[in-house]
Amino acid sequence: MDTKPAVSALSEAKRWPVHVEVRLKSRASARFDTIRKHVQTFVASHDRLGIPSVLEGWQDLPELAASVEIINICETPCTKQSLSRAEMMLHVHVYQPSDGDSFEEFATGTGNGSEDDDTMAASVCELPNRSWEGLWNSLIYAGDIKLKLLDYIHATLLLSDAGVDFNLVSWNRVVLLHGPPGTGKTSLCRALAQKLSIRLSHRYSHARLLEINSHSLFSKWFSESGKLVQRLFNSINELIEEEDGFVVVLIDEVESLTAARAGAMAGTEPSDGLRVVNALLTQLDKLKHRKNVLIMSTSNLVNAIDSAFVDRADIVQFIDLPTREAIYEVLRSCLCEVIAKGVVAPAKIPTLKQAQMFEVVTKAGDDHTCKTEDPHEKQKYLGLRVLKLATQCRSQQMSGRALRRLPVLALARYLGMGSTAQTSETGTNGSATGVADIDIWLDGMAQVIQEQMKEREHLQQQ
Repeated sequence: MDTKPAVSALSEAKRWPVHVEVRLKSRASARFDTIRKHVQTFVASHDRLGIPSVLEGWQDLPELAASVEIINICETPCTKQSLSRAEMMLHVHVYQPSDGDSFEEFATGTGNGSEDDDTMAASVCELPNRSWEGLWNSLIYAGDIKLKLLDYIHATLLLSDAGVDFNLVSWNRVVLLHGPPGTGKTSLCRALAQKLSIRLSHRYSHARLLEINSHSLFSKWFSESGKLVQRLFNSINELIEEEDGFVVVLIDEVESLTAARAGAMAGTEPSDGLRVVNALLTQLDKLKHRKNVLIMSTSNLVNAIDSAFVDRADIVQFIDLPTREAIYEVLRSCLCEVIAKGVVAPAKIPTLKQAQMFEVVTKAGDDHTCKTEDPHEKQKYLGLRVLKLATQCRSQQMSGRALRRLPVLALARYLGMGSTAQTSETGTNGSATGVADIDIWLDGMAQVIQEQMKEREHLQQQ
């Protein structure tokens, strides 16, 4: 019996899709297909690749060095930290981000001859955009939320390409992210739009993100708000008519547009709000048949959203406050950034897994101090300190937005308490720059957390 087909199938089953993103220089003129082939060949020359990682060595190849800015080994469903070449099924994505904030604005003129009501209903940004580079990686959540969203988009495109009958299998291309303020819902929408513009570059020549200003769609002119929604979606439809372009529509604070119709019917909400909800739902139903559009929405008050809108969302995803482990990763990324930029003296912050191992082997009575210059002990000390900070942040229910502010507030605290420990070094521009000691910086972060805890208590007492 011939077993070759079975062996081949088994081999294919072990291969994991690995996405490689290749960012080109602003002035690069090389063809994307040419770069893609060269990168495929270069990556194939490696026996093993770390995931995720930044690829090096391509700078020695003239055909890549002249055009490429960076090569990132990105997501894969596999949980391993590295894969051999035989285990990978490569997907190379070449893109060239636009520079600057290339925004176009849509106005909501009502035709009543009043300029006071002519506000901006939405802004459009060309993607991929250089200003949002790195945003995707900076967002850290528990679980696989980001991969879940990417897989959802891939599934809708797969079904659309297959011509699946909408009467039998239906989807609406609507995603709703909800949760407490400051958890990165809007940032995740923008990062996903940026990621999709890169991942879908092989089938769409360009992509746009349209952000709707929900509050501007309520007109002071009675009964005009529903017409404003329809007028805005007419503009969106014009963008979608370009079938070689992908459009992501972001409705931030969607509860402003989709306040429950029950209130309007009971007389507690204005009837104009009822027209807005009906107009929005009608327009969403029309868009679901277009495969080059995605509707993203966010809300801090999910209970205020009309149930018909929630029912239309294919994915309703709760974005919670970060866990202790996620907080550690956020703080670590912040510290690594200020260290890399020379604001803090060089130090190696261990990964989350390393810090957790240090925590397991450390006795409960240890004082978590570092009394030696041994690199391993220093790394252990830093990992345990950052874990302790993460625990304190979690107990305070700090949001991702608040965590990202900590380095700024810690710097302010450091400037007041670290003058005697400040060292003067030469910066990249040749001038003297103050470099903070990592211990003083961590002390500053700890004090900021304590101060914010007291302020929260004061707020609760009022």
